[in-house]
Parts: sequence; C-alpha cells; structure tokens
Amino acid sequence: MVVIQPEPEPEPEVPAPPPLPPVSIVLTNSQPAYADVARELAGHFDNYMIYDLGADDRPPVSILRLINDSDSGAVIAIGLRAAQSSIAMSNHPVVFSQVFNYRHHNLLQDNSRGVAALPPIEAQLAAWKEADPSVRRIGLILGEGHEELITEAEIAAQRHDIELVVQVTHSDQETLYFFRRMVRDIDGFWLLPDNRVLSSRVLQQMLAEAKQQHVPVSVPSESMLSLGAMISLTTQASDIAATIAKVVRMIQGGDINSVPPITQLSDISVKAKSAEQVVTR
Repeated sequence: MVVIQPEPEPEPEVPAPPPLPPVSIVLTNSQPAYADVARELAGHFDNYMIYDLGADDRPPVSILRLINDSDSGAVIAIGLRAAQSSIAMSNHPVVFSQVFNYRHHNLLQDNSRGVAALPPIEAQLAAWKEADPSVRRIGLILGEGHEELITEAEIAAQRHDIELVVQVTHSDQETLYFFRRMVRDIDGFWLLPDNRVLSSRVLQQMLAEAKQQHVPVSVPSESMLSLGAMISLTTQASDIAATIAKVVRMIQGGDINSVPPITQLSDISVKAKSAEQVVTR
C-alpha cells in the first residue's frame, strides 16, 4: 500500500515591520562613548540628523527649535546635557542613554524613556567571577537613589556566592572615608559611574590604596585599566544602539505608556588585566 503524505501547508508570510521613523540624534559632545553610539545608530535608521551640543555654536534651545519643526518621530539624546535639554524642550518623544543618575536629574517624564547606562548586573558579576573565581566579598559605594540597582546587585551576588558590602554616600570625601573603612575587609571593589560621589582626585586615591591592599577593582571604562584596575565591565555601542532602536519602535506603536521607563541592555564587554596583559572576553 502506498501512503501519500499530504503537502505541507505553506508557512504564512510574516509581514516586515514598518520602517523606523526619522529621528534626531542629540549628542552631549563628541567623546567616543557618545560618538560611537551615534555611528551605530546610523545602521538602524535610514533618516536621521545628528546634532552635537559640544561642537555647535548655537545654544540647545535653537537646536531643539529646529528639531521641533522637523518631521522627527523621536529624539535620541546621548549623555546628560543632551538628555536634559531634549526632555525640557522637545515636542517629540525622547529616548535617552548614557546617563547613570537619571532619577537624580528627573529625566523620566511622560514623554521620555531611557536605556540603561550599565551592562546587565548579572552578567557583570558572572564575568568577574569567571575572571577571578577567588572573589568572595565585594564592596560597592553609591550615592542615594539607586535602591533598585542595589537590590538587583544583592540578588545577583547571592547567585554567584558573593557577599556584597554596600555603602550609600553623599560626597566624594565620604566615599573615600567609607572606602578606607571597607577596603581591608573585601577582596574586590565594584566601581560604578556615580559621578555625584566620585571626583578624579578621590578616584585616583581609591585605586592607589586598592593596589596597596591587593584588592582588585572592577571599573565601568576600559580606559581605567591603565590606572590600576583589574577588570573593566562595559557597555557596547552596538548593543546600546540596537536597544535604542527597539525603544523607538515600541514608541512608534503609539502608546509610550506601555514602554518600560528604562530598557535594559543585553551585552557586555569584558577586559581583564592579568599581569601586564589585557585579555578581552
């Protein structure tokens, strides 16, 4: 007996998503952390204009007037100054990125949404533990307003058998005071980019004293490895740009209230210093 198999039903065609709207990209300045994201955004949007507040002689209000008169579907603000100016003056939805203290600066408004300034917390601790399995007790010092981040970090630390020692501080001098108190009792220090409670001078002192105490330091910028840090756990411009494009597409759907206040990133760049070598993961 010959069994005739029925022809498989053709897969229904999935309609292509609509093209992303025109956008205005506003940079705080042209430093690589911002310019690299703008360059990556060019691969996601066919129609865009870039405005550099650090290079343009016009004040931000003049630039935002131009943007408000344009057909932009959204404003993408990269860095604090760009975010503050855009949210204060834009008639279009604003998506901001590269701002760690967004709550302190009141950047979450009815017409604005953000992208996280850090790689995923879980991924940071996993990468650190992989680079240095001996790390068991990590210190973390932050300014006020990061309760959600601290809770997330404590949960992630438990998963990796790490005790997290957290201190909330209010100034750079207080940060240094608490650091000196905890550095003898930890075997790793997790430096996050809270510039409200860090200054260049205090940062250099902390890295120098951590080196004296043989305490490895994780930093949020690869450039800080040359200052004595052991590992950098940083964002990737391509991931930031892809996440921004995802948020713009969600806003394009018509209901900004359905978009999370902050959308998390997906990827992490890890560079660990071993002896005089830097190993990229």
